[in-house]
Amino acid sequence: ENTTAKKIRPNWDSHEDIVRDHGYWGEVLDTGASALLVDLKARGLLDDTLVICTSEFGRQPAAQGSGKGRDHNAGAFTTWLAGGGIKAGSGYGATDELGFESVEQVMHSWELHATALDLLGIDHEKLTWYHNGLEQRLTGFEGRGVIHDLIA
Repeated sequence: ENTTAKKIRPNWDSHEDIVRDHGYWGEVLDTGASALLVDLKARGLLDDTLVICTSEFGRQPAAQGSGKGRDHNAGAFTTWLAGGGIKAGSGYGATDELGFESVEQVMHSWELHATALDLLGIDHEKLTWYHNGLEQRLTGFEGRGVIHDLIA
């Protein structure tokens, strides 16, 4: 589909008009993700397939510039998981009343990685590599770990 003709950004980076852009891309994502989950379930593969839909940041709760766009917000954003041992129909965490920052059950991306690795049968504390002479982990060394509340 020609998003240029519709004056829709060809991506999620919606600094100009979040309602227009996310309204369009939200439907595309919802339709595709739903079809994937329905198909995996119908084929008996959903329980063995971990599906993760996430981003590196969300959007500010207040308008930017002309009043239609939103700037980046690394303090609060949505991630959803399905199948592969995830507790279905549950939520985890919350933002302040404006959606500006996470305030309850704040999760770091390292904890998402640790949880995903755990569901894949990999001990995140043993998955290491050396970089510039230092041992590194995908999940960091700051005491972050698996979020057991998400696991069925």
